[in-house]
Amino acid sequence: MLARRAGAAWADIIARPDTPLSPDIQAQLARDLERLRAGAPPGRVLGVRGFWGAEFALSPDTLEPRPDTETLVGAALAGPAPARILDLGTGTGCIALSLLQEWPSAWALATDIAPGALATARANAAALGLASRIAFACGHWGACVGSHSFALIVSNPPYIPSREIDTLAPEVRHQDPLRALDGGPDGLDAYRAIVVDIPRLLAPGGRALLEIGYGQRAAVEAMARDMGPVTVHQDLARRERVIEIHHGG
Repeated sequence: MLARRAGAAWADIIARPDTPLSPDIQAQLARDLERLRAGAPPGRVLGVRGFWGAEFALSPDTLEPRPDTETLVGAALAGPAPARILDLGTGTGCIALSLLQEWPSAWALATDIAPGALATARANAAALGLASRIAFACGHWGACVGSHSFALIVSNPPYIPSREIDTLAPEVRHQDPLRALDGGPDGLDAYRAIVVDIPRLLAPGGRALLEIGYGQRAAVEAMARDMGPVTVHQDLARRERVIEIHHGG
């Protein structure tokens, strides 16, 4: 945080610890510390979060990216490079934009129901030099996509059951937008909306990768059982984190 506010490399700060800070920087750091003491996570204080080797701007309309979601990116990259990617509920754009950085010939469409989230994702695309390779649509999951077909669909939908929202850590429930957390009474509302659209949006032979919450594997697998084989990917803590649906055809 000190390095970012001072606009200096951390190594330079260590090498020259007596370098004075301007009054403006000191005042900003004091405000930062107050927010940290109040429970705001560092990413929210700084307005950015690292993900898959890049930095993504945050806003009140976006979920803060977390390392668990990198499991989805890694699982996607383990398969063939698609020409077209659909990211449902893009938030900061971290999933789609990370994949575009790894696949230089791919193009993506990213949707979100919140205009503010789309504005943040657009800004992140521009900052990463990817604005020409991604388009955005405002709407509910795949309902705003039309008749387009994609070789890869990715999504990190809300999956926390409504009754569990109040049990989340304060830095989550007070900082992330509720619509990005609350998955309805059983945590599965978003999956029902997404999976029903997969046959329409996913090209034959394509893949859909969805992040899931604890204990949701069986329910999401059951929704997709008629589409083709399903693979499950574990995160670094060996928790079932991503469902990969292979569209037959």
